[in-house]
Amino acid sequence: MTTKRTRYVYGPVPSRRLGRSLGVDLVPYKVCSYDCIYCQLGRTTNKTVERREWVPTDEVLVQVKDALQLEPDYITISGSGEPTLHIETARLIRAIKSMTDIPVAVITNGSLLWQRDVQDALLEADLVVPSLDAESEEVFRYVNRPHATIHFDQMAAGLKEFRQRFRGQYWLEVFLLDGVTTVKKRIESLAEWIKQIAPDKVQLNTVTRPPAEEYADAVGRERLAQIARELNGHAEVIAAYPHGKGTDGFQSDAEAIMNLLTRRPCSVKDIASGLGLAPNEAAKEVDRLISEGTVRTTRQGGILYCEPTP
Repeated sequence: MTTKRTRYVYGPVPSRRLGRSLGVDLVPYKVCSYDCIYCQLGRTTNKTVERREWVPTDEVLVQVKDALQLEPDYITISGSGEPTLHIETARLIRAIKSMTDIPVAVITNGSLLWQRDVQDALLEADLVVPSLDAESEEVFRYVNRPHATIHFDQMAAGLKEFRQRFRGQYWLEVFLLDGVTTVKKRIESLAEWIKQIAPDKVQLNTVTRPPAEEYADAVGRERLAQIARELNGHAEVIAAYPHGKGTDGFQSDAEAIMNLLTRRPCSVKDIASGLGLAPNEAAKEVDRLISEGTVRTTRQGGILYCEPTP
């Protein structure tokens, strides 16, 4: 009897920010300190601030080493939950950097950066990209729905303090929601927080894939561009628009679909939107995976969802 090996490393996948990105997933699906209303992976199923070894560090490192032959542009610690919840993040980053000169990026919601041990864990990364989606406790609670022990001022102070200690590149992602965080007074307040944090880059994002909550509305391209000009003049729009297939070295469509489905059941429409595939191409690949017995379908609320076959 054989046991199916869990994949903690995926890609390389095309990244709008980092080129060919090799993803490293350090927590199980939707283990997170937030439950953001816009999350493309759906609602958080385990909202926690517990830092522990959620997945085996040594196995993650074996999989990273195996994947280095694919020569990604970045090794990106991110995935299907909040990566800084993994207590061995520092050891993992050091070990990866001992294997390769490929830069290591950490994409985090920033919720735990007020903790000194979390700051220490990320100091050897080449790039850290935390989030700032609100400018007040009220909006923070509405948009990010954080763990009860996390408060806005505490989180924002952590973003500023880590900036002062970190010597690598520090990019701030701001996820905007139409009619919520696009109000003029909130943009002005965001601009003040950004000035205090002083990141190397500010990157604006919005809803481009099915969000956790239907009421999380996207900001239009032109409005995002306008806000970018208003936020201290050095913000850029990174909202993901559909891209075509990758080139040699990227995942096949089938591999990308399976990686997506292991993180969240999706409809064919979701798959096409999330991976930048034509709907007929997504449907064709899904049909093939179903015929192979790799994927099964279930119906919920009148919608047919795809998920990996157990």
